Amino acid sequence: MSLDGVRILVAGATGELGGRAVAELARRGAALAVAGRDRGRLVSAARTGGDAPMRRFDAYALDQCAELGPWAAGELGGLDGVLVTVGVAGFGPAASTPDAVGEHLLTVNALCPMAVLRGALPALTDGGFLAAVTGRIVDRPLRGTADLAASKAALGCWLGVLGREVKDRGVLVLDLRPPHLATGFAGRAVAGSAPALPAGADPARETVAWADRLTAHMAQRRVRTG
Repeated sequence: MSLDGVRILVAGATGELGGRAVAELARRGAALAVAGRDRGRLVSAARTGGDAPMRRFDAYALDQCAELGPWAAGELGGLDGVLVTVGVAGFGPAASTPDAVGEHLLTVNALCPMAVLRGALPALTDGGFLAAVTGRIVDRPLRGTADLAASKAALGCWLGVLGREVKDRGVLVLDLRPPHLATGFAGRAVAGSAPALPAGADPARETVAWADRLTAHMAQRRVRTG
């Protein structure tokens, strides 16, 4: 299935999942704009995305997050979809997790994706898509993950309501809930150590599955609009 000419912003393109998503979407012919924090990885992602326009941003700077959608639309001549793969891990008992850690998790995992998607909405074409990664932790949180799970659940709830609010525009809102993946995400936690986790699933298979869903939606849009 093809995404030829579909204009997509990938926010978080310098992370493991974002980088894989860029490669898969580019392989399907999408016209990409990429955004991330690490300059070196951003240059690599832009190259993988077919010399895609690129922009650095900090997930903690919500004004920068909100500007990504309009920027991408300007670079690409419009915007058909947004994929946000930004995220950070943090662990520890709820009773002893510092408030600063809780704030950081909520900002990066919830407020940042919300700002990116909210900012992109005015530029998004009808029938497009908005997608962000939460995870199965929303459905099955483990002990020692209260603040992490809360941040992901907050985003999941927001996405669910947003999906109902933009349904009349034909916009698909996707809450992507992968299992624990073999990306090293838990090992890069901002605080604490991860609880016992199952073996990580294949991230490549997961990103292909996401691309399949996005491709199918855009194919249906083509059918509806002729």
